[in-house]
Amino acid sequence: MTDKKLKLVVSTGAGISAESGISTFRDADGLWENYPVMEVASADGFRRNPALVHQFYNARRADLGTKKPNAAHLLLKELEKYYDVQVITQNVDDLHERAGSSNILHLHGELTKVRALDDEFKTFKVDYATATTPDTVMDGHHVRPHIVFFQEAVPNFEPATALAAEADIFVIIGTSLVVYPAAALLHYVRKGTPIYYIDPNPSTIPEGVTLIRKKATEGMAELARILIEKATEK
Repeated sequence: MTDKKLKLVVSTGAGISAESGISTFRDADGLWENYPVMEVASADGFRRNPALVHQFYNARRADLGTKKPNAAHLLLKELEKYYDVQVITQNVDDLHERAGSSNILHLHGELTKVRALDDEFKTFKVDYATATTPDTVMDGHHVRPHIVFFQEAVPNFEPATALAAEADIFVIIGTSLVVYPAAALLHYVRKGTPIYYIDPNPSTIPEGVTLIRKKATEGMAELARILIEKATEK
């Protein structure tokens, strides 16, 4: 009989995808690809100009098709040999999927899906070349980007808190810990659980957290060594 694997819960943000060339907006003075963030990533912005929002995410989706998972994504897959790895990501790209991770919960939606305007639970998988408009109809439904806009609730937050509460080890990679509700996941981790935080320029370092002050690929290489050693020690 084999020993049960420890549950490694990993919360990832923009920093892990930045090294694959995916643009982030929080370093750009409120602009994202030269668009005001609230015009292309808020519920109000979508109501005002749905065509612009469709156009914006079409471009993000097409760009995603040119990117590849980096070493940090691949190491999370590698750690599945030693741990029950559960990834909670704020990212809307599919780089964790393409790296082969088995268990991924998207908090903020997915670029490679659109969803029915009249049924938030009905989604449609799309490829990188798909371009939608306010007039696009799929299976009888007008669609919108499958993105959680600012001013909207985060449907997957409750499942994410459940995962955080089950963690034997909790890891945070490339997120500023200032974006809520995702930043609140830390508060659901059981007291005494080892917590590692990979970020080259952390804005805050919570008490009891082990900081690895490196970018995602370098930090994951260091953390993977630590975690594999823990998992294989006799």
